[in-house]
Amino acid sequence: MIQKPKNIAIIGSGLVGSLLAIYLRKLNHTVTVFDRRPDIRNITFSGRSINLAMSNRGWNALKEVGIDEEIKEIGIPLDKRAMHVIGKPMYFQKYGKDGEAIWSISRGILNKKMIDLAEEAGVIFRFEEKVWNVSLPDAKLYTGETEKGEWKEYNYDIIFGCDGAFSRVRHKMQRRSRFDYSQDFIDVGYKELSIPPNADGSHKLEKNSFHIWPRGKFMLIAMPNIDGSFTCTLFMPFEGDISFEKIKTEDDAKTFFLTYFPNVMQTIDDLLVDFFKNPTSALVTMKCYPWTYWDKVALVGDSAHAVVPFYGQGMNAGFEDIFVLNQFMRKYGDDWELIFSEYQKERKPNADAIAELSYRNFVEMSSKTADTKFLLQKKIERHFAAKYPDKWVPVYSRVTFSDRPYAEALAEGDAQEKIMGKVMQMPDIENKWNSTEVEEKILSLL
Repeated sequence: MIQKPKNIAIIGSGLVGSLLAIYLRKLNHTVTVFDRRPDIRNITFSGRSINLAMSNRGWNALKEVGIDEEIKEIGIPLDKRAMHVIGKPMYFQKYGKDGEAIWSISRGILNKKMIDLAEEAGVIFRFEEKVWNVSLPDAKLYTGETEKGEWKEYNYDIIFGCDGAFSRVRHKMQRRSRFDYSQDFIDVGYKELSIPPNADGSHKLEKNSFHIWPRGKFMLIAMPNIDGSFTCTLFMPFEGDISFEKIKTEDDAKTFFLTYFPNVMQTIDDLLVDFFKNPTSALVTMKCYPWTYWDKVALVGDSAHAVVPFYGQGMNAGFEDIFVLNQFMRKYGDDWELIFSEYQKERKPNADAIAELSYRNFVEMSSKTADTKFLLQKKIERHFAAKYPDKWVPVYSRVTFSDRPYAEALAEGDAQEKIMGKVMQMPDIENKWNSTEVEEKILSLL
């Protein structure tokens, strides 16, 4: 169904806000994007970034508006994990079937590109203009220099809140009766670090891998950039025996890296500079409901469902919000109340599921990926899935390389974990992991 053009405001010029703006322009709506921050294209990025892992859901959303191939030019496909375990040589874990990969993309580079593409589509951006208040029933917003100063009023038909985990739009919605809201900070923070390219511009580590140094309660990851560098992220508790609070001097930091990450010592000077220059940031899971108000206001992306980054699905989930919202816009035309109602009912259970999966994956990445029993279980699962692809799809593949609902992936993953719990208790499982007996056991439990 064709929609009548509306005058629409989007709060937030991040990845989700920029992509939503492109979608709405394709449907001939007038779109203005407000952001309290300066234009990201004119500033140095903040040092709070974790490289993005674009997967199927994200690519589906980009393909729908014809920009997927352009975005692939600024990404690098990663088809495996490279595991750096102390006392062992580096080894690899394939992500999925041949040809399946996640794509490492710099958040800053992608955001700049998305704003360029949105502007080309006719979107108006109003940077350094902070929204202080939103009138939900009549879709008015108010901007100004300060909260107590003079405000400017804008009138719109619809407002979308794409302004992140601490959304101003959602904050206004929270004041209404029967609005459910929760936020949960984990005791692990993160710090952005970097590994520069070699003198000839090549990568210092294997280029097409997601590098992980699992160390139990903390870990380091590294993802490649197209300029030959790696964006690294150190995840570690804020307090405790091994924590950010314990590293106060350069000597502390040097000892820490020498002890736990000896094979990154070739770039120790760069790591030390970044460690003390870049902030230590917090990680939050945020859930809320409802996501919409009448036919006037809707939350999209992190403003509706912020998740911790350990499944690489934050951006992908936000892009999938837009993809699903677009399907309802095409189905229901000008009935925005129905569009919003169906959108939130469809997406809320899936947002809750990916929040749970993301938290679990931190435990897996930091602790279990170096555990021999866990590795054996994954080997059995891969062997069985290769032989019976119609009967067993690993939960990681369901999340990353499929567009089936996140809630389905969570339920199927729980069922598979129960089966594998029984399989791993079989006598002498280490020596007969690929035997007919094990296969028949799994088939009987299925």
